[in-house]
Amino acid sequence: MDDDLPLALLIAALIGLVLVSGLFAAAETALLSLNRYRLRHLVRAGHPGARRADALLRQPDRFIGLVQLGNNFCDILASSAATLIALQVWGDQAIALMAGVLTIFALIFGEVAPKTLAALHPERVAFPAAYALSALMAVLLPLVVGVNWVANGVLRLLGVRTDQSASDALGREELRSLLFEAGHHFSPRHRGMLLRILDLESVVVEDVMVHRNEVRYVDLDDAWPDILTQLRASTHTRLPVCRGSLDQVLGILHLRRVTHQLADGDFDAERLQALLQEPYYVPEGTALTQQLLQFQSGHERLALVVNEYGDTVGLITVEDILGEIIGEFAGTPAVVRSDVHPQPDGTCLVSGSASVRELNRTMGWSLPVSEAKTLNGAILEHLEDIPTPATSLLLGDYPVEIVQTQGNVVRVARIGARLKRG
Repeated sequence: MDDDLPLALLIAALIGLVLVSGLFAAAETALLSLNRYRLRHLVRAGHPGARRADALLRQPDRFIGLVQLGNNFCDILASSAATLIALQVWGDQAIALMAGVLTIFALIFGEVAPKTLAALHPERVAFPAAYALSALMAVLLPLVVGVNWVANGVLRLLGVRTDQSASDALGREELRSLLFEAGHHFSPRHRGMLLRILDLESVVVEDVMVHRNEVRYVDLDDAWPDILTQLRASTHTRLPVCRGSLDQVLGILHLRRVTHQLADGDFDAERLQALLQEPYYVPEGTALTQQLLQFQSGHERLALVVNEYGDTVGLITVEDILGEIIGEFAGTPAVVRSDVHPQPDGTCLVSGSASVRELNRTMGWSLPVSEAKTLNGAILEHLEDIPTPATSLLLGDYPVEIVQTQGNVVRVARIGARLKRG
């Protein structure tokens, strides 16, 4: 029996079987290590290897069944060949020793080395392997289906549903992580824009609107010469027109419609009111993504923001929302810088009316953003009291000192450098 097969043939068969087993292991690791999103891109681009790989991965039970069939078949034959080699060379006493040698040999050349190579270069291994596996699948399909039928039956007995697979869809935080990992493909500015787009769902109109006390509007109760002066000097293209306050808005004035009439001596308040457009109101809790779509569908560019009681609390424009995506836009940095005054000692004197979100975005800070929208509101919310000058507090990781107050409002605060934790 020992002389039935030449020793050289048995050794060659053993080496060949271990290497083929390594090819199966490499193919499995490479295919499972492929970036699914890049794979889909290559499939749409018409890459033939990617198409075959995608077809295999769409039926993972069959793919895994085929690989395991090939792997186990090679391992069993390799074990038999090793046993015959041991019997021919050393006799029965060497079978255990040969098993140990085969284990180490198979582990290195049939598992660790090919799988490491496949994990490091998945596409270079997976796409050529997909051709061979697709051809092998066509030949062994009945056997693979039979094995999968039994295996899936066992899983169903254990309460595992085999007709459902994990979704590849990415959530917001996963997309955020993906953008950070792919940061070298984007400029910091573009990556920042994409990250801010992801945040739009969690940002509402109230967070980015121009607050009521900062809204510029035309008051028809003012003297007419003062109104004409205001219209000529305005840097805005649209202004609310009211009587007394923003609680009595008559309409929205597009300044382009009055530019050529300002020099007309007959231009008066009555003619101005005839040019007004119907005001457009939105709730303060509207998500920015929804509001942007509403601006687009309604061909609007400006809206007055109302609270739950119907009171006007601010104003928002398309530019405000675009500024939330783009960052520095439409003069926003100038507004913030006018509220921030760096000091020689490294601290900053900041106006209490400054927006916390704008401070974080423009100054690179990370002050806590909560219900309060301004620095004054954040301080009052933190202290739960009206502070006096020289009061100190820690707002997030930033030391804050109250410099000036007026009535119940913090007018100026000093913000120091961020403290390092731990």
